[in-house]
Amino acid sequence: MAETKENLKVFLCHASENKPIVRALYEDLVAAGYEPWFDSEVLLPGMDWDREIKLGLEASDAVIVCVSSVLVDKEGYIQKELRFAQDFQSQKPPGTIFLIPLRLDDCKLPYELRDIQWGEYSTPDGFERLVRSLNKRAEKLGKQLGDSKKKRP
Repeated sequence: MAETKENLKVFLCHASENKPIVRALYEDLVAAGYEPWFDSEVLLPGMDWDREIKLGLEASDAVIVCVSSVLVDKEGYIQKELRFAQDFQSQKPPGTIFLIPLRLDDCKLPYELRDIQWGEYSTPDGFERLVRSLNKRAEKLGKQLGDSKKKRP
């Protein structure tokens, strides 16, 4: 009997104003065979945000930073969450695909993310390229590969 591989765990970092498009990304990732961490699905009333987000990041195999015009200029918790994600990136060997900037609109990337190749979610092949990147990480970890053709219609 074939051994079932574990799904890649992917943390979704985003500004709350982008929740509708990030919800669609979450659904695409689930359909493609990944296990995304999305605050709306995980955080329940009474939970400690810092603790749960740090635990989610620690358990994740990759982090998608959903970059938008809103996120770039927004002050508040999202900046703290970005720093948490960068701290986890700094613990990975050089060349590891872990922190993946994914532009949601035509915005500048934050200075701290400019050295990392980003994806464009809104382009026709944007999701396929994201899946290729996630699958490179999955291969490295011996986890189940995702399938970009299984995204929502």
